Amino acid sequence: MSQISSLNGLLFASVAPFTLDQLRILKAIATEGSFKRAADSLYVSQPAVSLQVQNLERQLDVPLFDRGGRRAQLTEAGYLLLSYGEKILSLCQETCRAIEDLQNLQGGTLIVGASQTTGTYLLPRMIGMFRQRYPDVAVQLQVHSTRRTAWSVANGQVDLAIIGGEVPGELQETLEIIPYAEDELALILPAFHPLSKVGTIQREDLYKLQFIALDSQSTIRKVIDQVLTRCAIDPRRLKVEMELNSIEAIKNAVQSGLGAAFVSISAIEKELQMGILHRALIDDVVVKRGLSVIVNPHRYRSKAAEAFSKEILPEFATPGWKLKAEPAAMVAAKIQASSAHAVGD
Repeated sequence: MSQISSLNGLLFASVAPFTLDQLRILKAIATEGSFKRAADSLYVSQPAVSLQVQNLERQLDVPLFDRGGRRAQLTEAGYLLLSYGEKILSLCQETCRAIEDLQNLQGGTLIVGASQTTGTYLLPRMIGMFRQRYPDVAVQLQVHSTRRTAWSVANGQVDLAIIGGEVPGELQETLEIIPYAEDELALILPAFHPLSKVGTIQREDLYKLQFIALDSQSTIRKVIDQVLTRCAIDPRRLKVEMELNSIEAIKNAVQSGLGAAFVSISAIEKELQMGILHRALIDDVVVKRGLSVIVNPHRYRSKAAEAFSKEILPEFATPGWKLKAEPAAMVAAKIQASSAHAVGD
Protein backbone atom coordinates (compact mmCIF):
# COMPACT_ATOMS: atom_id res chain seq x y z
CA MET A 1 0.00 0.00 0.00
CA SER A 2 1.35 3.45 -0.91
CA GLN A 3 1.96 6.13 1.71
CA ILE A 4 -0.85 8.26 0.22
CA SER A 5 -3.35 5.38 0.35
CA SER A 6 -2.23 4.54 3.87
CA LEU A 7 -2.71 8.13 5.03
CA ASN A 8 -6.11 8.38 3.36
CA GLY A 9 -7.17 5.26 5.19
CA LEU A 10 -6.05 6.76 8.49
CA LEU A 11 -7.83 10.04 7.85
CA PHE A 12 -11.14 8.30 7.27
CA ALA A 13 -10.70 6.03 10.26
CA SER A 14 -12.72 6.73 13.39
CA VAL A 15 -9.53 7.43 15.37
CA ALA A 16 -7.07 10.15 14.29
CA PRO A 17 -3.53 8.97 13.47
CA PHE A 18 -2.12 11.18 16.23
CA THR A 19 -2.97 12.38 19.71
CA LEU A 20 -2.85 15.87 21.16
CA ASP A 21 0.01 14.77 23.41
CA GLN A 22 1.99 13.70 20.35
CA LEU A 23 1.37 17.08 18.72
CA ARG A 24 2.53 18.84 21.90
CA ILE A 25 5.69 16.71 21.92
CA LEU A 26 6.35 17.46 18.24
CA LYS A 27 5.97 21.18 18.89
CA ALA A 28 8.23 21.04 21.96
CA ILE A 29 11.00 19.23 20.03
CA ALA A 30 10.79 21.76 17.19
CA THR A 31 10.94 24.64 19.69
CA GLU A 32 13.69 23.26 21.94
CA GLY A 33 15.81 21.69 19.20
CA SER A 34 16.37 18.37 20.95
CA PHE A 35 14.45 15.44 22.42
CA LYS A 36 16.08 15.91 25.83
CA ARG A 37 15.24 19.61 26.17
CA ALA A 38 11.71 18.91 24.92
CA ALA A 39 11.32 16.21 27.57
CA ASP A 40 12.56 18.61 30.27
CA SER A 41 10.13 21.33 29.15
CA LEU A 42 7.23 18.87 29.28
CA TYR A 43 8.36 17.31 32.59
CA VAL A 44 8.52 13.80 31.12
CA SER A 45 11.39 11.41 30.47
CA GLN A 46 13.38 11.45 27.25
CA PRO A 47 12.55 7.77 26.51
CA ALA A 48 8.85 8.64 26.76
CA VAL A 49 9.30 11.43 24.20
CA SER A 50 11.28 9.15 21.86
CA LEU A 51 8.64 6.43 22.13
CA GLN A 52 5.82 8.85 21.28
CA VAL A 53 7.70 10.10 18.22
CA GLN A 54 8.38 6.53 17.08
CA ASN A 55 4.70 5.65 17.49
CA LEU A 56 3.68 8.77 15.60
CA GLU A 57 6.03 8.01 12.71
CA ARG A 58 4.77 4.43 12.60
CA GLN A 59 1.14 5.55 12.60
CA LEU A 60 1.74 8.05 9.78
CA ASP A 61 4.25 5.81 7.97
CA VAL A 62 6.57 8.79 7.33
CA PRO A 63 9.79 9.98 9.06
CA LEU A 64 9.31 13.24 10.94
CA PHE A 65 12.94 13.93 11.92
CA ASP A 66 16.34 13.65 10.28
CA ARG A 67 18.45 11.71 12.77
CA GLY A 68 21.84 12.62 11.28
CA GLY A 69 22.60 15.99 12.89
CA ARG A 70 23.14 17.04 16.50
CA ARG A 71 19.99 19.17 16.46
CA ALA A 72 16.56 17.57 15.93
CA GLN A 73 15.70 18.64 12.39
CA LEU A 74 12.19 18.21 11.02
CA THR A 75 11.65 16.55 7.65
CA GLU A 76 9.26 18.04 5.12
CA ALA A 77 6.50 15.82 6.53
CA GLY A 78 7.47 16.94 10.03
CA TYR A 79 7.15 20.62 9.12
CA LEU A 80 3.78 19.96 7.50
CA LEU A 81 2.45 18.13 10.56
CA LEU A 82 3.84 20.85 12.85
CA SER A 83 2.07 23.63 10.95
CA TYR A 84 -1.29 21.87 11.18
CA GLY A 85 -0.58 20.65 14.70
CA GLU A 86 -0.07 24.20 15.98
CA LYS A 87 -3.45 25.18 14.52
CA ILE A 88 -5.12 22.15 16.12
CA LEU A 89 -3.59 22.90 19.54
CA SER A 90 -4.58 26.56 19.24
CA LEU A 91 -8.19 25.60 18.44
CA CYS A 92 -8.23 23.18 21.38
CA GLN A 93 -7.08 25.95 23.70
CA GLU A 94 -9.67 28.31 22.21
CA THR A 95 -12.40 25.69 22.74
CA CYS A 96 -11.49 25.23 26.41
CA ARG A 97 -11.51 28.97 26.98
CA ALA A 98 -14.93 29.30 25.31
CA ILE A 99 -16.31 26.65 27.66
CA GLU A 100 -14.74 28.43 30.64
CA ASP A 101 -16.67 31.53 29.59
CA LEU A 102 -19.89 29.83 30.63
CA GLN A 103 -18.84 30.64 34.20
CA ASN A 104 -19.40 34.34 33.41
CA LEU A 105 -16.03 35.74 34.48
CA GLN A 106 -15.89 33.58 37.61
CA GLY A 107 -12.70 32.09 36.23
CA GLY A 108 -11.12 31.76 32.83
CA THR A 109 -8.03 33.38 31.36
CA LEU A 110 -7.19 36.63 29.63
CA ILE A 111 -4.04 36.73 27.50
CA VAL A 112 -2.77 40.17 26.53
CA GLY A 113 0.20 40.90 24.29
CA ALA A 114 2.38 43.97 24.02
CA SER A 115 5.55 45.25 22.45
CA GLN A 116 8.46 46.01 24.76
CA THR A 117 7.79 49.53 26.06
CA THR A 118 4.01 49.24 26.42
CA GLY A 119 4.38 45.81 27.97
CA THR A 120 6.87 47.04 30.54
CA TYR A 121 5.30 50.34 31.61
CA LEU A 122 1.66 50.58 30.47
CA LEU A 123 0.14 47.10 30.55
CA PRO A 124 0.96 46.30 34.21
CA ARG A 125 -1.17 49.29 35.27
CA MET A 126 -4.02 48.19 33.02
CA ILE A 127 -3.85 44.59 34.22
CA GLY A 128 -3.78 45.75 37.85
CA MET A 129 -7.01 47.68 37.28
CA PHE A 130 -8.60 44.68 35.58
CA ARG A 131 -7.57 42.30 38.38
CA GLN A 132 -9.19 44.56 40.97
CA ARG A 133 -12.50 44.18 39.16
CA TYR A 134 -12.16 40.52 38.16
CA PRO A 135 -9.89 38.81 40.69
CA ASP A 136 -10.96 35.32 39.60
CA VAL A 137 -9.73 35.75 36.03
CA ALA A 138 -6.15 34.59 35.44
CA VAL A 139 -4.24 37.14 33.35
CA GLN A 140 -1.18 36.44 31.24
CA LEU A 141 0.97 39.18 29.72
CA GLN A 142 3.23 38.26 26.81
CA VAL A 143 5.85 40.89 25.94
CA HIS A 144 7.66 40.40 22.64
CA SER A 145 8.57 42.27 19.47
CA THR A 146 5.73 43.80 17.48
CA ARG A 147 6.12 41.15 14.78
CA ARG A 148 5.98 38.20 17.16
CA THR A 149 3.09 39.75 19.08
CA ALA A 150 1.10 40.29 15.87
CA TRP A 151 1.58 36.66 14.86
CA SER A 152 0.43 35.52 18.33
CA VAL A 153 -2.79 37.51 17.92
CA ALA A 154 -3.27 36.14 14.40
CA ASN A 155 -2.81 32.56 15.62
CA GLY A 156 -5.26 32.98 18.49
CA GLN A 157 -2.58 32.60 21.16
CA VAL A 158 -3.24 36.13 22.44
CA ASP A 159 -6.66 37.79 22.85
CA LEU A 160 -5.54 41.30 22.02
CA ALA A 161 -2.37 43.36 22.06
CA ILE A 162 -1.16 46.94 22.27
CA ILE A 163 1.79 47.69 20.01
CA GLY A 164 3.91 50.66 19.00
CA GLY A 165 5.46 49.27 15.83
CA GLU A 166 4.07 48.35 12.42
CA VAL A 167 2.12 45.14 11.89
CA PRO A 168 3.79 42.84 9.33
CA GLY A 169 2.37 43.37 5.85
CA GLU A 170 1.24 39.77 5.51
CA LEU A 171 -1.02 40.14 8.59
CA GLN A 172 -2.59 43.52 7.85
CA GLU A 173 -5.57 41.93 6.07
CA THR A 174 -6.05 39.33 8.83
CA LEU A 175 -5.89 41.57 11.90
CA GLU A 176 -7.98 44.54 12.85
CA ILE A 177 -5.62 47.42 13.65
CA ILE A 178 -7.26 50.17 15.71
CA PRO A 179 -5.41 53.44 16.48
CA TYR A 180 -5.43 53.64 20.27
CA ALA A 181 -3.32 56.41 21.79
CA GLU A 182 -0.31 58.63 21.30
CA ASP A 183 2.88 57.90 23.17
CA GLU A 184 5.16 60.90 23.63
CA LEU A 185 8.88 60.25 23.31
CA ALA A 186 10.63 62.51 25.78
CA LEU A 187 14.22 63.76 25.53
CA ILE A 188 15.85 62.98 28.87
CA LEU A 189 19.06 64.41 30.29
CA PRO A 190 20.99 63.96 33.54
CA ALA A 191 19.50 66.19 36.23
CA PHE A 192 22.85 68.04 36.49
CA HIS A 193 23.32 68.61 32.73
CA PRO A 194 23.82 72.30 31.75
CA LEU A 195 20.81 72.16 29.37
CA SER A 196 18.58 71.05 32.25
CA LYS A 197 18.62 74.67 33.40
CA VAL A 198 17.35 75.90 30.03
CA GLY A 199 13.63 76.29 29.40
CA THR A 200 13.64 74.86 25.88
CA ILE A 201 16.39 73.71 23.54
CA GLN A 202 16.64 74.04 19.78
CA ARG A 203 16.76 71.25 17.20
CA GLU A 204 20.39 72.07 16.44
CA ASP A 205 21.28 71.52 20.10
CA LEU A 206 20.41 67.86 19.67
CA TYR A 207 23.31 67.32 17.28
CA LYS A 208 25.76 68.51 19.95
CA LEU A 209 24.64 65.97 22.55
CA GLN A 210 25.96 62.47 23.11
CA PHE A 211 23.13 59.95 22.84
CA ILE A 212 22.39 56.55 24.33
CA ALA A 213 20.05 54.40 22.25
CA LEU A 214 18.74 50.92 21.76
CA ASP A 215 20.41 48.60 19.25
CA SER A 216 20.03 49.94 15.72
CA GLN A 217 18.33 46.69 14.61
CA SER A 218 15.67 46.77 17.34
CA THR A 219 12.09 47.53 16.37
CA ILE A 220 11.75 50.30 18.97
CA ARG A 221 14.90 52.05 17.71
CA LYS A 222 13.60 51.95 14.14
CA VAL A 223 10.25 53.38 15.22
CA ILE A 224 11.94 56.19 17.17
CA ASP A 225 14.14 57.05 14.17
CA GLN A 226 11.07 57.19 11.93
CA VAL A 227 9.24 59.48 14.36
CA LEU A 228 12.26 61.78 14.69
CA THR A 229 12.51 62.03 10.91
CA ARG A 230 8.85 63.08 10.71
CA CYS A 231 9.65 65.82 13.24
CA ALA A 232 12.46 67.15 10.99
CA ILE A 233 15.17 65.70 13.24
CA ASP A 234 17.81 63.73 11.35
CA PRO A 235 18.62 60.62 13.43
CA ARG A 236 21.78 60.06 11.35
CA ARG A 237 23.23 63.29 12.73
CA LEU A 238 22.70 62.31 16.35
CA LYS A 239 25.92 61.21 18.02
CA VAL A 240 25.03 57.78 19.37
CA GLU A 241 27.91 56.98 21.70
CA MET A 242 26.42 53.89 23.32
CA GLU A 243 23.83 51.23 22.44
CA LEU A 244 22.09 49.27 25.18
CA ASN A 245 19.48 46.53 25.08
CA SER A 246 16.82 47.82 27.46
CA ILE A 247 15.00 51.02 28.41
CA GLU A 248 15.94 50.55 32.07
CA ALA A 249 19.64 50.36 31.17
CA ILE A 250 19.30 53.53 29.10
CA LYS A 251 17.62 55.40 31.95
CA ASN A 252 20.34 54.37 34.39
CA ALA A 253 23.05 55.43 31.92
CA VAL A 254 21.45 58.85 31.45
CA GLN A 255 21.05 59.25 35.19
CA SER A 256 24.78 58.51 35.56
CA GLY A 257 25.65 61.31 33.15
CA LEU A 258 26.67 59.19 30.15
CA GLY A 259 24.43 60.97 27.65
CA ALA A 260 20.92 61.88 26.52
CA ALA A 261 18.15 59.64 25.16
CA PHE A 262 14.65 59.55 23.74
CA VAL A 263 12.33 57.30 25.75
CA SER A 264 8.59 56.92 26.20
CA ILE A 265 7.12 59.36 28.69
CA SER A 266 5.40 56.41 30.39
CA ALA A 267 8.82 54.95 31.21
CA ILE A 268 10.09 57.92 33.23
CA GLU A 269 7.17 59.07 35.38
CA LYS A 270 8.78 57.87 38.61
CA GLU A 271 12.21 59.32 37.76
CA LEU A 272 10.71 62.71 36.92
CA GLN A 273 8.80 62.80 40.21
CA MET A 274 11.99 61.97 42.10
CA GLY A 275 13.98 64.58 40.17
CA ILE A 276 16.73 62.17 39.10
CA LEU A 277 16.15 62.76 35.38
CA HIS A 278 15.39 65.94 33.47
CA ARG A 279 12.89 66.04 30.64
CA ALA A 280 14.09 68.59 28.10
CA LEU A 281 11.58 70.39 25.90
CA ILE A 282 12.48 70.99 22.26
CA ASP A 283 11.32 74.30 20.78
CA ASP A 284 8.27 73.79 18.55
CA VAL A 285 8.72 69.99 18.50
CA VAL A 286 6.65 67.28 20.17
CA VAL A 287 7.88 63.79 19.36
CA LYS A 288 5.02 61.28 19.42
CA ARG A 289 4.32 57.82 18.08
CA GLY A 290 1.01 56.07 17.66
CA LEU A 291 -0.03 53.02 19.67
CA SER A 292 -2.51 50.55 18.22
CA VAL A 293 -4.73 47.81 19.56
CA ILE A 294 -4.72 44.69 17.40
CA VAL A 295 -7.29 41.90 17.50
CA ASN A 296 -8.22 39.03 15.24
CA PRO A 297 -11.92 39.51 14.38
CA HIS A 298 -12.09 35.96 12.99
CA ARG A 299 -11.27 34.29 16.32
CA TYR A 300 -13.45 33.77 19.38
CA ARG A 301 -13.30 36.65 21.87
CA SER A 302 -13.74 35.59 25.48
CA LYS A 303 -15.87 37.46 27.99
CA ALA A 304 -12.70 38.40 29.82
CA ALA A 305 -11.33 39.98 26.63
CA GLU A 306 -14.65 41.78 26.11
CA ALA A 307 -14.55 43.16 29.65
CA PHE A 308 -10.93 44.27 29.31
CA SER A 309 -11.72 45.99 26.00
CA LYS A 310 -14.83 47.79 27.23
CA GLU A 311 -13.77 48.72 30.76
CA ILE A 312 -9.98 49.04 30.82
CA LEU A 313 -8.77 50.08 27.36
CA PRO A 314 -10.82 53.33 27.29
CA GLU A 315 -9.23 54.45 30.58
CA PHE A 316 -5.82 54.89 28.91
CA ALA A 317 -6.87 55.72 25.34
CA THR A 318 -7.10 58.92 23.35
CA PRO A 319 -10.42 60.61 24.25
CA GLY A 320 -13.26 59.33 22.11
CA TRP A 321 -11.54 56.04 21.35
CA LYS A 322 -13.76 53.02 20.78
CA LEU A 323 -12.89 49.43 19.99
CA LYS A 324 -14.56 48.50 16.72
CA ALA A 325 -13.90 44.77 16.70
CA GLU A 326 -16.89 42.48 16.34
CA PRO A 327 -18.35 41.02 19.54
CA ALA A 328 -17.83 37.36 20.27
CA ALA A 329 -21.45 36.46 19.47
CA MET A 330 -21.15 37.81 15.94
CA VAL A 331 -17.86 36.01 15.38
CA ALA A 332 -19.32 32.77 16.75
CA ALA A 333 -22.33 33.14 14.44
CA LYS A 334 -20.03 33.64 11.46
CA ILE A 335 -17.97 30.59 12.39
CA GLN A 336 -21.15 28.51 12.77
CA ALA A 337 -22.51 29.73 9.44
CA SER A 338 -19.18 29.02 7.75
CA SER A 339 -19.11 25.49 9.18
CA ALA A 340 -22.67 24.81 8.05
CA HIS A 341 -21.86 26.06 4.56
CA ALA A 342 -18.78 23.85 4.41
CA VAL A 343 -20.86 20.80 5.38
CA GLY A 344 -23.39 21.68 2.72
CA ASP A 345 -20.65 21.79 0.11
